[in-house]
Amino acid sequence: MRSRGEISSFLHELPAAAKLLVLAGAGTGLVLVGSLPVLAGAFLATLLLYWLAGISRRQAFQQLRPLLWLLVLLFIVQGVWQSWELGALVVLRISTLILLAAFVTLTTRTDALIAAVESALTPFRRFGVNPAKVGLAFSLALRFIPVIAQQANDIRDAQRARGLGANPVALALPLIVRTLRMASDVADAIDARSPYSDHSGDEGELPPRFVLQPNTSNARMSCNDAEPQLKT
Repeated sequence: MRSRGEISSFLHELPAAAKLLVLAGAGTGLVLVGSLPVLAGAFLATLLLYWLAGISRRQAFQQLRPLLWLLVLLFIVQGVWQSWELGALVVLRISTLILLAAFVTLTTRTDALIAAVESALTPFRRFGVNPAKVGLAFSLALRFIPVIAQQANDIRDAQRARGLGANPVALALPLIVRTLRMASDVADAIDARSPYSDHSGDEGELPPRFVLQPNTSNARMSCNDAEPQLKT
């Protein structure tokens, strides 16, 4: 996932920990708020953040594009069974949360996010929490997002080439199979390296870096000591 682009702003330079704290607080507030004007204001404020950071409207729209059909479906279902106002509330709440989360990843280096997560979890080590393992899981989650999105695009393009129409089920089934296969390959790569075995040393040691190598049929992950990055 692209953590920073060529553009830069004061929002890009803010500490990752501060952004995550604001994201957590804003997410909690958005879930608790039930006012349509307030949620609409929060949505517009989020778009303002994108503008201040120099992120284009096209890139902002791309954060919501994969879920547009789901947002429309939620709006219709809530509108028919409950009320159209409730449908608008749900759509605005989810859209704002997605845009805020994407904003943090777009304006913050991935390694800074991982370091912030590991630092925040360090006090919980006494309760059996391993910050390095959580940081690794967080890193993998970030890297799987664009890979899975690319897999979905490849499947959709292949179905269009065969003359198949838009069918969510036909898209979901092969995508799930590919995702599970990719997850299995990732697990095999981690097991082969065994960075967290009982005899591997200090359990607080930072995890090795991983490189995702996606393709149209599968995705492989290899261990590497270099900075994590996507190869396309």
